Amino acid sequence: MSMFKRMLASVGIGAAQVDLMLHQDTVNAGEMISGVVRIQGGRVDQQISDVYAFVMTRYLKEQNDTKTLIEAPVAKFQLTGELTVQAEQVYEFPVSFQLPNNTPATLGRTPVWIQTGLDIKEAIDPKDQDQLQVRPHPYSEVVLEAVNELGFRLREVTCEYAPAIGREIGLPFVQEFEFVPTMQFRGQLDELEIIFFPDEDGVDLLLQIDRKARGLAGIFAEATGTDEKLVRVRFDRNQLDSGASYVADELAELIRRYL
Repeated sequence: MSMFKRMLASVGIGAAQVDLMLHQDTVNAGEMISGVVRIQGGRVDQQISDVYAFVMTRYLKEQNDTKTLIEAPVAKFQLTGELTVQAEQVYEFPVSFQLPNNTPATLGRTPVWIQTGLDIKEAIDPKDQDQLQVRPHPYSEVVLEAVNELGFRLREVTCEYAPAIGREIGLPFVQEFEFVPTMQFRGQLDELEIIFFPDEDGVDLLLQIDRKARGLAGIFAEATGTDEKLVRVRFDRNQLDSGASYVADELAELIRRYL
């Protein structure tokens, strides 16, 4: 009977179960997140190699005119090392880890969840998923407030496959924020796209400034894609501490250079 139970446990029937109980379900990117991991022993003793947590999201990959949503890890954390989970026993232990600065914000249709699992050799790994609401990194939030002060309206937020750009943060994708002007840049810009790269000392921005087509030259530029300018700029901690209005003035001056 014991051998039969072990066979069932190896395919997930009567095996140990894991549950992560988070202390918070809304956080900023870059913040600490904490909770309690609960492991419920199954019908037989099982050896656990480790308990892990993945920060997961989805991004859009377009290839050969086909769009595919791909699940991808943003980061992996080992919560505990090897342990033996005895049959029917319950184990609970506190855990905490820091969300990466580049964790996507759950805006638009972007989901983020924590996938917790038990690594069990020669068996199906039990998993648990917990949805998370993620606000932008605090430094990114200052820039977003500045963009709002300039009269830009957030139109769309997407995670898209972009390995060349995402390489610097170790991911195959980036999160793009797409804005349309409603005030001072209306009639001059079609849109403004921003990718954020926050770190401990500030935030780098990659801006795509899409100029409004004006006259034959403008129409030609739009048709050939030369109306779009890629600009990189950085705001350090001291500049961000000066407030959104300061950042808005700096951004406005930068955008005007490319009109």
